[in-house]
Amino acid sequence: MKRLLIVTTVPISLALLLKGQPRQLAHTYEVELVTGDGPELDQVRQQEGLPVHVVPFARAVTPATDLGVLRKLAATCGRFRPHLVQTYTPKAGLLGMAAARFARVPVRVHGIVGMPLMEAGGARRALLLATERATYANATHLTANSRGLRTWVRAHLAAHPIRVIGEGSINGVDCAWFAPDGPEERSAWRRAHRIPEDAFVFVYVGRLVKDKGVAELLHAFTRVHDAVPRAVLVVVGTRDPTDPLSAADDAELHAHPAIRAIGFQADVRHALGASDVFVLPSYREGMPNSLLEAGAMGLPAIATSIPGCEEVVIAGETGLLVPPKDEVALADAMRGLATDANRTAGLRAASRPSIVARYEQQAFWASLGAYYDEILAGAPA
Repeated sequence: MKRLLIVTTVPISLALLLKGQPRQLAHTYEVELVTGDGPELDQVRQQEGLPVHVVPFARAVTPATDLGVLRKLAATCGRFRPHLVQTYTPKAGLLGMAAARFARVPVRVHGIVGMPLMEAGGARRALLLATERATYANATHLTANSRGLRTWVRAHLAAHPIRVIGEGSINGVDCAWFAPDGPEERSAWRRAHRIPEDAFVFVYVGRLVKDKGVAELLHAFTRVHDAVPRAVLVVVGTRDPTDPLSAADDAELHAHPAIRAIGFQADVRHALGASDVFVLPSYREGMPNSLLEAGAMGLPAIATSIPGCEEVVIAGETGLLVPPKDEVALADAMRGLATDANRTAGLRAASRPSIVARYEQQAFWASLGAYYDEILAGAPA
């Protein structure tokens, strides 16, 4: 049986973004996992049932720590002797690909799932560019989680061959798990969060940071609420100190009477199920899982016209696309759906079938397994 080593910087990537994938791959491969320390480690071990090795990844550049991690990764490769190493996230990619090359692993795949340098400038941009290029130089294969991201990488970084698995994403979406709530569940969740039954509810799920467009969302919603008093905004997620909101926006998030900031939720299904429209005004994405999950729950979406979002949202059929960083266009789109029940119902009816047809998880896993089989078959003996 071929051996597969999967490396991520933090365990939450395995616990949430890649949930179930390692266990599925273990039907075909001998699989082990490597990640950093974190509260999700026990969850990962339980849900995947596979060996998990912990190394002290640091997101920042820390030469001494990074060298120690590199040695541990190389030692893990030397002991396990994988035929294929798969990495995700920048630090895991940089160190994991270097260690795998040093250990002479024949197939080294880095998954590009987002691109922070799209919005970076100055010294940070230069560092991120160097990190990506070094990672790609040590990889034998690259994947991207959307066609738009693949196009961007080829235009701005390197013209490497890059594969998109299936229709995109890194894990598809479990459409049996993310399925529309019934009316009783919807009403109960609204009552629990002091949301009137006749409210028109927008929902956002993600980190509360600038480059997710949260500031524009707050400003746009204020405009919408002035015109449509029954509008409510549910915000699911937590602050990230690496890209914080302004003090004024953070205060508005918690002070506005029609905004429900409910923090991180391990299970977002009922928040989605109780809502009418999903909103993602992000500046950059690879392939946003939140859009896939919302669509599987039957929600139409308003998203920005950027790589990834443009693929998930079929404009005019399953949702609306607006320019990034344009709070006026965002407010117009939100107001339009809040005041046009027929249009919103039409978008809702098309949303779930569109996601199931393109991103269902079992189909994604089959495509990923076929890709691994293909590249392993072409690898040196």
